Amino acid sequence: MNLPKMINNNKPLLLAVLLLFGVALGVQAQNFKLPAYQKTVLPNGLTLYLMEQKEVPLISVSTVLPGGTIYENAKPGLAAVTADALMFGAGKRSKQELEEALDFVGASVNTWADKETANLQASFAKKDADLVLGIIHDLLVDPKFDATEWEKLQSRLLVQYDQAKESPRSVISDYYDNFVFGDHLYARPSSGTKEGLKNIAVADIQSFYKQNYQPGGAAMAIVGDFNAKEMKKKIQSLFKDWKGKGNAAAVQTAQLPAPDAARVLLVNKPDARETTFYIGGPGVARNNPDWVPIQVVNTILGGRFTSWLNDELRVNSGLTYGARSSFDSYKQGGRFVISTFTKNESTEEAIDLALKTYGRLQEQGIDAETLASAKSYVQGQFPPRYETAGSLARLLTDMYWHGFDENFINTFQQKVAALDVESANAIARQYFPKENLQFVLIGKAEDLRETAKKWGAVTEKEIKADGF
Repeated sequence: MNLPKMINNNKPLLLAVLLLFGVALGVQAQNFKLPAYQKTVLPNGLTLYLMEQKEVPLISVSTVLPGGTIYENAKPGLAAVTADALMFGAGKRSKQELEEALDFVGASVNTWADKETANLQASFAKKDADLVLGIIHDLLVDPKFDATEWEKLQSRLLVQYDQAKESPRSVISDYYDNFVFGDHLYARPSSGTKEGLKNIAVADIQSFYKQNYQPGGAAMAIVGDFNAKEMKKKIQSLFKDWKGKGNAAAVQTAQLPAPDAARVLLVNKPDARETTFYIGGPGVARNNPDWVPIQVVNTILGGRFTSWLNDELRVNSGLTYGARSSFDSYKQGGRFVISTFTKNESTEEAIDLALKTYGRLQEQGIDAETLASAKSYVQGQFPPRYETAGSLARLLTDMYWHGFDENFINTFQQKVAALDVESANAIARQYFPKENLQFVLIGKAEDLRETAKKWGAVTEKEIKADGF
């Protein structure tokens, strides 16, 4: 069979099929809605989301609790450590027995903490629901926090901390947050500090858990192949011994600091052959009503491979292997960041080009052709983000934590489609900071010190020093 010849002889038919397929996908994307779900608050205060998805016999669970870095006090790193320590063993199972039980049925359970929340996510077969839900109960309600396991993890974390300092791209985010968020709780590094990690004892982990891992401040989303009515009864019965109203004391309502001058943090890594840098300013909260058009505009600037920043700094000039921009959004606000890296000798050229490219948003604006391309890209990327039970479960707990509802999903495509050139440029002027930019540079300070002064007042730190 001559396949190339067959394809060539049937090009008109093939093109027609591809066109119809593309149209069908476009219609599907435009009509995408968040599947039906139930939301209820159980007697113990746990907010429960249930979404039936019976296409495959799988179930996903996402749980979010107020146990992130902002809830730490004097022990940096305690939130992340506590989340990791849930897996040290729970109920009647040791750490090894826990891992063996999950591995035997091919289930996955992961725990972690970020800036605001502690999280648990799980995926498993429908037939193993009783086993895995029982394990999830034990992890959340009856963790063991084994001292021997903590000693082993503590040793690994201290080594990893030193290793991370050897990789500027691993730590620049923490330096940036500490620099721009100042006294706000968002300035705290999720990875902690070396001194903080050294001083954490099992008693600290137990105390943090008792204070923050309570159902009154938590939400659990379950998506997959189950009967919602039966699942609600199961969860209510299973978690009836989990008590507590939740800890809201650490949620800071103070305004995020607004920079009143351009500043530069220069982090000295004497052996660096590259300069890694962030340029940015204030961002937006996750529930901002303009969050969707902001993402479209950012796609143009630095949100995809063919963005302005990547074109200029990678494709056209060869100054880096990649440049991007992003909005990282939290409950009370967020940050906007342009990020990339370059050789020592091209640092000034790369930063100046990044600033010049960024300036196009304000000085030249976005034209109709560029906007149409970005809108098409964003619309095409949107539905696949929520195709799996796991992504839908995570979306539901995000809705709970950040305070938005299904309208974000149900109106997403319409908001993208409605964005015109005038509105896009207004979004760029309103939300993309153009004054008092903040710079963080990690590199060889000896070579950067004088040049850095052109972008703002310079503060220096040593990368080998503890903290950020």
